[in-house]
Amino acid sequence: MSVPDLTDRPLRDLVSLKGRRAVVTGGARGLGAAISCRLAEAGASVVIGDIDEVGAKSTAEEIGGRFGVATLGTPLDAARSSSIAATADLAVHQMGGIDIWVNNAGIYPSTPVLETGDEEWDRVLATNLRGTFIGSREAARHMTAAGHGGVIVNLSSIAGVRGRGPGIAHYVASKHGIIGLTQQMALEFAPRAIRVLAVAPTTIITPGVEAKLKETNLEAALAGPLGRAGRPDDVARVVLFCASDLSMFMTGSTLFVDAGELAR
Repeated sequence: MSVPDLTDRPLRDLVSLKGRRAVVTGGARGLGAAISCRLAEAGASVVIGDIDEVGAKSTAEEIGGRFGVATLGTPLDAARSSSIAATADLAVHQMGGIDIWVNNAGIYPSTPVLETGDEEWDRVLATNLRGTFIGSREAARHMTAAGHGGVIVNLSSIAGVRGRGPGIAHYVASKHGIIGLTQQMALEFAPRAIRVLAVAPTTIITPGVEAKLKETNLEAALAGPLGRAGRPDDVARVVLFCASDLSMFMTGSTLFVDAGELAR
């Protein structure tokens, strides 16, 4: 199965996700909520999975009402394979299938290497890396069964290509792994017309980052070469590009959303 040539398709059709079904993990707030919002605005129905079930349902209800698309919030623990599989099954049962799967859920505790216990290491890798693998696998299984291909978007980080300060060895390892996993799955899934892309942001101002960094002026502290700090929608727009037909001839790539930080 090959991807289609879209040379003669108008731009409005290339960016539209009307009729497509998306799943966003960790979608209750921050990056996940912004991604869900842009996918819904483009016309996709969206299943939002999050360990915060109340937040997932609230965000889904708000987005559905705002854009007039079908949405569903559901509990999802990205560290548990059974929870991810249940979310995938729910999306197929309630929405009719899966066309887009966004592996956004992740955690980033900060502990120096010499103080990091096995349990914390395993928890970060289970949530960030194994969760991405299981989510991709389950999505690809359903996409393959439906026979129409699809798109998987994995959230990595600029920490996926270099060290990123003290205390996050497990996080850096997981994000490096996501980039490698994206490349390998892109090769394996290409014959099924399933494209796999990664998006790697710099530090973005989200509620989680605000709570963690506790800076009095995060905007100034996180400003990159383009002159300001990143916002969730800066990442969401790139995910929308990946999920849409605008990126039809791309797979295995990592798109950096870093305001030029890696160019320094």
